[in-house]
Amino acid sequence: MENQGKTLPKKGARNILITSALPYVNNVPHLGNIVGSVLSADVFSRYNKARGRPTLYICGTDEFGTATETKALEEGVSPKELCDKYAKIHAEIYEWFDIGFDIFGRTSTKQQEEITQDIFRKLYKNGYTIQRTSRQPYCEKHKAFLADRYIEGTCPKCGYEDARGDQCDKCGSVDYVPLDLKNARCKIDPDVTPVARDTKHIHLLLDKLQPRIEEWVKKSSEEGGWSKNGRIITESWLKQGLRDRGITRDLRWGVPIPLDVFDNEEDKQVYKDKVFYVWFDACIGYVSITANYTEDWEKWWRDPENVQLYQFMGKDNVPFHTVIFPGCQMGTEDTWVKLHHLSTTEYLNYENGKFSKSRGVGVFGNNAKDTGVPADVWRYYLLKNRPETGDTQFEWKFFIEQNNGELLAKLGNFVNRVIKLVNSKIYNSVIPDYTKMHADPIFDKAKAEVNAHLKQYLEELEGVNLRAGIQSAMNIAQAGNNFLQANGFDNKLAANEPEKAAAVTGIAINLILLCASIFAPYLPATSKSILEQLQAPFLFIPDHWTADDIKPGHQIGKAKYLFTQIEPKKEEEWRAMFGGTQAERLKKEEEIAKAAAKKAAAKAKKAEKKAGKKEGGKENEATNVEASATGGAAPMEQGQEPVDAVTDGVQQVTLPSS
Repeated sequence: MENQGKTLPKKGARNILITSALPYVNNVPHLGNIVGSVLSADVFSRYNKARGRPTLYICGTDEFGTATETKALEEGVSPKELCDKYAKIHAEIYEWFDIGFDIFGRTSTKQQEEITQDIFRKLYKNGYTIQRTSRQPYCEKHKAFLADRYIEGTCPKCGYEDARGDQCDKCGSVDYVPLDLKNARCKIDPDVTPVARDTKHIHLLLDKLQPRIEEWVKKSSEEGGWSKNGRIITESWLKQGLRDRGITRDLRWGVPIPLDVFDNEEDKQVYKDKVFYVWFDACIGYVSITANYTEDWEKWWRDPENVQLYQFMGKDNVPFHTVIFPGCQMGTEDTWVKLHHLSTTEYLNYENGKFSKSRGVGVFGNNAKDTGVPADVWRYYLLKNRPETGDTQFEWKFFIEQNNGELLAKLGNFVNRVIKLVNSKIYNSVIPDYTKMHADPIFDKAKAEVNAHLKQYLEELEGVNLRAGIQSAMNIAQAGNNFLQANGFDNKLAANEPEKAAAVTGIAINLILLCASIFAPYLPATSKSILEQLQAPFLFIPDHWTADDIKPGHQIGKAKYLFTQIEPKKEEEWRAMFGGTQAERLKKEEEIAKAAAKKAAAKAKKAEKKAGKKEGGKENEATNVEASATGGAAPMEQGQEPVDAVTDGVQQVTLPSS
């Protein structure tokens, strides 16, 4: 593995390591999942890179565990085949949203196995594990212990007949064990009734590690400024008292237990067909994915004096990152980079309800592009409504309003107005000599206003207050509009007061360059378009704006619209499109496709008849068929599976009890 072109920490620099919660591979993420982790982390990564800091952004699919095995059974494929399929879907979705990972990896790798086993060996050697025997469901037909999700039956709490061994979907209860289910049955073969048998597993002694974890949490949460909900969840766990938790499972799909730690043959036989529980090795995925990125991964993970770790996730994943993984790091007695700042979100709900994982209500990652709205508009709305301190709502009405009233009316209008005037015959796309009045006191107030907003922007981003940060950026764009308005920026100003017009133009053009920089973390495609229109290189986000980076005589490119108006009538259309169940949506799509195919066939037949009567019919036929194909949905190719068919939603992992 070569390190050419790889980002590595630099001594003396502020080195930033960023992770977003690894999405579970077997589903498609909805908008709440996207803004809660990958998109938020992307903004912070792009911001630090725009400040010139060595920054590495790590993510990937979490692929091991019961859920993958269960889903693979349902789809009739192997776990590896299932992971290959969904990892590709995840990567395509994040690419469309313009998420700038340095690497988007996977946990089903050789590096994951090696690093997980190394951590376990040290925990075992250092006395932080214990073996315990428990009663677990066993399938006599398949000669195997059944994981929680392989069991179905009647909920002992509410009587729902199709409850799973780990959770009842009707009442939401998780406060029972699989053997508590009445009329329990094997999910693989419903005619088989599981029986209780003893099984031995390895547990991690979190209680033994608690004093060290508590000391570290107090220091890190204060110095790193953890999100409030992250601190509350962590403190609640510690207050209840940690207990040992199982880290192995009777599964085949996962990291195998290294048998060389056992002295006796009996233990080797017991653990030869077991794997690590996914909650134990999931966070190790950050390390292994880094190892897949560079052979010098230890420079990022073994140098706490020079690297700061920022982690982004939904609140469901907090204990993994603030208790369990740091506890494992401590238990190895090795030197590790540990969590510095924890950024957690609440829930993004959909239209006064919830994104439904089972029914598919709401917008999922693969559906966003179906609206025809560019990714930057989605990014803006999601980040403007990021659920930082409480739940927020996705609402189509405000989605449209924020595009039209903010992106288009403020940022888009400011950039387009200035560049169009510079493109005009007045300046012929060349920045005029603005130096004669550039320092005139009449412009001091406007410059001071921009720098005040810039200072606020920097404070918000440094504190990972992303929602406030995007508002500060928009305030700078609006300050640009106010500046133009106050100085009468138009053709008349250039004709009557050429020196003032040149100064206003020079300051405005440089403010547009600043906008390209400060919006780059949030709206990367928009920033790129602005730089192309300016024909200028990217400006690292400064501490102070001087309004003179683009010099007189610089030639700019042609103006292009950054955003387009969204018709208000789209609100009801999109609400109807994304308000039904996945099954209803698929049925509707199939009906549209069939109708379009029927229409195309009829037109083609008509054109064929016409061709027989008229010379040159071939040309007419081609025209008619092309028109029908572009005017309606094309029929689905045989054997092609729409991504919607697998849109079950992303399951936020809840730490199971052992």
